[in-house]
Amino acid sequence: MRPAHSPSQNHLLAALPSEVQGRVLPHLKLVPMPLGKVLYESGEALRNVYFPTDCIVSMLYLMESGASAEISVVGNEGLIGVSLFMGGETTTNRAVVQSAGHAYQLAGQRLKDEFHRHSEMLTLMLRYTQSLITQMAQTAVCNRHHSIDQQLCRWLLLSLDRLSGNQLNMTQDLIANMLGVRREGVTDAAGKLQKEGAIKYSRGHITVLDRPRLEQLSCECYAVVKKETDRLLPYIPLRQPA
Repeated sequence: MRPAHSPSQNHLLAALPSEVQGRVLPHLKLVPMPLGKVLYESGEALRNVYFPTDCIVSMLYLMESGASAEISVVGNEGLIGVSLFMGGETTTNRAVVQSAGHAYQLAGQRLKDEFHRHSEMLTLMLRYTQSLITQMAQTAVCNRHHSIDQQLCRWLLLSLDRLSGNQLNMTQDLIANMLGVRREGVTDAAGKLQKEGAIKYSRGHITVLDRPRLEQLSCECYAVVKKETDRLLPYIPLRQPA
């Protein structure tokens, strides 16, 4: 039987060469990721990176007024803490759990040490970072040029890609906070999707009933991010012949 929790549930950890896994996996620590947990605040120095397995983490930008908007989501395809190995050590955004679950924690220094001794891991993480940058850029474009209905479809699809099922536990207030829009806008958009038969929404519980229809109703932003992520990850380097 498959264990309840395994590092292989994270696509980056699963894609690492076996010799790298042998060095890294013993230092991973499974940690719970309850809904609303803040992994780091803007300006904080990062000490650890996190590899989600069954949770979703939102990267939020907070304005001086207290308003916020999501700039990207991270799930089992990636990791939290890219600024640690990009050289910046800190970032201007906040990381908060939007869907509860678990993640594997690894000390930042351990990750850096591995980069120095094995270039394949560094290449993998840089490819992931490129896919994350694509998502951030596309989110900015989407928030500026597309309707709340389309933004909600994109957001639901990106979240579904990072979960094993077709259900999300998410209040309209939280969704509005992620998208940086008014709650009334989310209520109206969710109502339209429900009438279309794409989702069922009740008391913070969303069930996707018709994913193809959700993809049709979404803007092109979801497809752009999905295509680039699939192209870059998981990166499995070709072995040179002996």
